[in-house]
Amino acid sequence: MRTYTPKPGDVEKNWYVIDATDVVLGRLAAQAATLLRGKHKPQFAPHADCGDYVVIINADKVALTNGKADKKFAHRHSGFPGGLTSVSYRELLATRPERAIEKAVKGMVPHTKLGRQQLKKLRVYRGAEHPHASQNPQTFEITQVAQ
Repeated sequence: MRTYTPKPGDVEKNWYVIDATDVVLGRLAAQAATLLRGKHKPQFAPHADCGDYVVIINADKVALTNGKADKKFAHRHSGFPGGLTSVSYRELLATRPERAIEKAVKGMVPHTKLGRQQLKKLRVYRGAEHPHASQNPQTFEITQVAQ
């Protein structure tokens, strides 16, 4: 039996909208990474980009559990000696909630050229409006919300 390899023309790419209101950040990132990689499709191949486009709205209303807003920190480095900057997730969600979700999803896709290509299909918006209405996105429901 031959191994099936999806061709770029065989893969149909859909658009999904996920509402992040009261959804736990890790569950949201896991679902978004699954959609971006295409693991929900029967023609999934780990070496090909079979995934869909994902638009996440209401990023400022995402939830964190067990006090992680104060205990968890987002780090970035400027590249210079002593250039490490840390900010708590409470402050990050107040100022740049898009970056918090992008960082969580980035950790759940492969750290390769293919993963970087799949991350380009992620769009995160702070409010409820997004400019992708012409793509006719489908709503994707995450059933488990914050406890």
